[in-house]
Amino acid sequence: MNQRDVVILAGARTPLGRLNGALSSLTAVELGAAALRAAIERSGVDVADIDAVIFGQVLQAGLGQGPARQTSIAAGIGWDVPAVTINKLCLSGLTAVIDAARIIRTGEAEVVAVGGQESMSNAPHLLMGSRKGWQYGSIEALDHMAYDGLTDAFDHDSMGLSTERHNLPLGISRSDQDKVAAASHQRAAAAAELLAEEIVPVTIHGRKGDTVVAADEGIRADSTLESLSTLKPAFNPEGTITAGNSSQISDGAAALIVASRDYAEAHGLEWLALVGAAGQVAGPDNSLHAQPARAISAALERGGWETGDLDFVEINEAFAAVSVHSSRALGLSNDIVNVHGGAIALGHPIGASGARLALHAAYELKRRGTGRAAVSLCGGGGQGEALLLSRP
Repeated sequence: MNQRDVVILAGARTPLGRLNGALSSLTAVELGAAALRAAIERSGVDVADIDAVIFGQVLQAGLGQGPARQTSIAAGIGWDVPAVTINKLCLSGLTAVIDAARIIRTGEAEVVAVGGQESMSNAPHLLMGSRKGWQYGSIEALDHMAYDGLTDAFDHDSMGLSTERHNLPLGISRSDQDKVAAASHQRAAAAAELLAEEIVPVTIHGRKGDTVVAADEGIRADSTLESLSTLKPAFNPEGTITAGNSSQISDGAAALIVASRDYAEAHGLEWLALVGAAGQVAGPDNSLHAQPARAISAALERGGWETGDLDFVEINEAFAAVSVHSSRALGLSNDIVNVHGGAIALGHPIGASGARLALHAAYELKRRGTGRAAVSLCGGGGQGEALLLSRP
């Protein structure tokens, strides 16, 4: 079967908001639709040419049937276009891009709208067992965000505590992690103008008038190794993971328009990046640290590239420890990893982060004019995902 080249035509994302912050009044669907409308407009694609919609979202309870379908319709895509919501935890948004590339390469689609969306602020509490009722005693509400998004399903620990435990045999120090965190904030602050190119401002309607949110809320330019070193451990009193060297809980969405290169050329459309090989890995246990490195290695092998061919790499900063270990495992210089900051500074709306990383890498390749990049994430339960992007 002849496989065709796949390109990212354009994309957009919302600002990333803090937990219960500026974007907390909006649902994940509203955030996703804002990003998707902007991505379609920037791409120059006729909306009637979109063949499918694939969106990642983890925290779906209470949002109604088919969040991706809701986002698709809200963004102005036709009722005759199928949509699917992916929940592969933190990998979801990147899985959407990978799945789109697959169906384009095989000729099942020409243009696919992809992305991820999450409003962690609006994740509800669940009253488990309420349908059967209780005869006696107190009841407890289950935190949908904590339980379905941030707790390992196998060891039943929070992702932070689970990561802390796996830190020990890997020799990752507190200083190693705080250095990554400080760099994340400082690089993101320095790259504010570049990041703004990706962002579509979001208008919040309120009783006292409208508020326009146009920048990420979590960046702290004054974060330093010294200030981060004063924070207490967040998960284990004797541990090294803190609120400062972990990703932020966030609201936000990102969207991309992916198409065959044939379609782009036939319609005279410019594109940002060429979509290359993917790496999707799991195991050997539920740890996160090595998953981005393993996924990148798998993608490199499939694509016929070497680590040294990469000009820059995005490793999702779910925890600084993950970035530290995966960078070491691949032998990467810190100078090419998360060059404009990562989830520690920007935020980590879990279902959207993979799409945001792909979007940012595509924009950066366009800025550079040429190059090769890898984007990668770890995911709960011990999975990893990576995608190679390039611009000849």
